[in-house]
Amino acid sequence: MTLWRWILLLVIVAALAAFGWHWVAEDPGYVLVQLRGWQAETSVIAAVVVLLVAWGVLTAVWRLVRWPFGALSRRHRRISRQRLGDGLVALMEGRHGDAERDLNRASRLDSLRGPALLASAEAASRRGEQGRALEALGEASQSVPRAARVLRARVLRRDGKAAEALALLAPEADAGTLSPGGWRELAIAALATGDHRRAREALEPLQKSGALGTRGYVALEAQVLAASLKAAPDGAALNQLWSQLPKAQRRAPAAIDAYARAAAGFGMVLPAMDEVESALRREWSPQLIETYGVLGDDNLDARLRRAETWLDTHPNDASLLLTLGRMCVRLKLWGKAHQYLERSLALKPSAAVWEALGDAYAGQSDADLAQLCYRNALAFSRDGVITPLPQDNRSSRLDTRPVAVEERSEHGVPRLRE
Repeated sequence: MTLWRWILLLVIVAALAAFGWHWVAEDPGYVLVQLRGWQAETSVIAAVVVLLVAWGVLTAVWRLVRWPFGALSRRHRRISRQRLGDGLVALMEGRHGDAERDLNRASRLDSLRGPALLASAEAASRRGEQGRALEALGEASQSVPRAARVLRARVLRRDGKAAEALALLAPEADAGTLSPGGWRELAIAALATGDHRRAREALEPLQKSGALGTRGYVALEAQVLAASLKAAPDGAALNQLWSQLPKAQRRAPAAIDAYARAAAGFGMVLPAMDEVESALRREWSPQLIETYGVLGDDNLDARLRRAETWLDTHPNDASLLLTLGRMCVRLKLWGKAHQYLERSLALKPSAAVWEALGDAYAGQSDADLAQLCYRNALAFSRDGVITPLPQDNRSSRLDTRPVAVEERSEHGVPRLRE
């Protein structure tokens, strides 16, 4: 197809040249140039050709004269680009001193000045040279002011000056012109200074930008919402804040966990239970099932019976078994407590399970086994050596094997577990 296009183009050019030649041949035109007694006569076509040739000769001479200077400039650009690349590689490898040196040299080229100074400031900040980093950012702000402002806020926050970082970004945030990196720094700095309102305001533009990715945004959102809810001074303020949150944020497990724990702390156990149970009906969450077990002692019998019904569909969930064990310990149902906690320990060992087992033995006045469990909980959290329970212990003879559960699709067809 390309060949035919070229052929068609050549035919069109030839036709235009033929018609143009006949048109010019009928009247080639006349050009007369007189200068100090010297004169030249020619046709228009010849004059145009002479002008084009003269222009080409002058251009060639000019380029020839400039060539030595251009060679030096090209060498400078090539070396600067190489230094920029070497500096970025050194920055990623953790050789921050080498990175700062190469990037400062690369910044001598005007086209690379902004990016090189930004990277140099990051290298200086990672070395702990905050003064040098801020100095480099001051120079970079002349070329890339928005990026330099965001990085300056990050350097200030790393240096423990979150309030200064927040004040630096606040004007652009109020105008709605912050970049995604600026919104992220604003949220983190606001959290560090206790300004939870600003931190929540940064979530919407961050979500719209998609710059953090799903996992990164969910983690930051959970951190912001949890901190905001935990900072509520009383139950009324907590409920007001909870009702003002968007529906999507009220469904985040971390937010529900923070609300439920805070509400229970203010004596509002029933609203906390309702939120957790509603969330678990929508989607199972090990985090929320642990929350369900620490909402105080109100209606503990009813909550235990409710949680035990979940064993039918989640018999091998270690978090559910831990929650059931904790509830049984508080109700002094020692047999059930050992059964649930031993199964949880067999499925997924953790410091929390060992601690709950220690509480069970302490409640039964078995100080030796209680101390053993507490030591294991401490050792587990520190990656230490775990001492198993004595073989003649009654709870060691409990059946702790996982229960096989048949899973079916929405059409009722059995399927393998993922």
